[in-house]
Amino acid sequence: MSEPNKPTSETEPRTVGAVQTTLDIIDLLHHNDGAGVTELSTELGLSKGTVHSHLATLYKNEYLIKEDDEYNLSLRYLHLAETVRDRLGFYDVVREEVDELAQESGELSQFATEEHGQGVYIYKASGEKAVKTASSVGKREYLHCTSLGKAMLAHYPESYVDGIIDQHGLPGFTSTTITSRDELFDTLEEIRNRGYAIDNEERIDGLRCVAAPVLNNDGSVLGAVSLSGPSSRMIGERFDEELPSMVVRAANVIEINSQYS
Repeated sequence: MSEPNKPTSETEPRTVGAVQTTLDIIDLLHHNDGAGVTELSTELGLSKGTVHSHLATLYKNEYLIKEDDEYNLSLRYLHLAETVRDRLGFYDVVREEVDELAQESGELSQFATEEHGQGVYIYKASGEKAVKTASSVGKREYLHCTSLGKAMLAHYPESYVDGIIDQHGLPGFTSTTITSRDELFDTLEEIRNRGYAIDNEERIDGLRCVAAPVLNNDGSVLGAVSLSGPSSRMIGERFDEELPSMVVRAANVIEINSQYS
């Protein structure tokens, strides 16, 4: 687990402003799918000269490409992403089980893990009836409002969950989002007893999800695997028994195989 708690003012390490500016530029280029000097300058509140200097450095080191007057991220990030993915060690096992889960259910299947107090999507696969969502590999998401996130939170120490709440809060997204610390802890206890988590339109209206945690032998959390679909299909025995059984079984297979990956 990565530490979710923000350092206090007394212990906060000194940071480098120029590096932060470079990271802000990279994040904005990613979010906007490319941008020019003027757009970056306006959105970041920096001079065009400062922005251009950072862009020139990134471009020289092949972290950016330039088409006309617009900059975008280069393919160099693919190599970095591959390195990070391979470090997980259990990616191939996850991919096989998520693919099978999507095919068997016909729905959207995903695997996520936690980093810096947020859920990070590692892999997703779509069945023949799968809905399209805004989730994508590498995207970060709040933990308290998704079945994946709550499945993981349920198996963290209470102090760790408190740290995540302190850092990221419990923002509401729909009328059913959990925004109370006490309610969240009650829900996490229910998840531990039941063995899987439910997202009842808590992040997106009209979308329901079910997820199971993936644990190491020592009880620590590797991540969680889920199935998502429209509320019109996620009802009755299918939502209460069939899909939970599928994700729990997939989680168990990942747990077993990850020990030998």
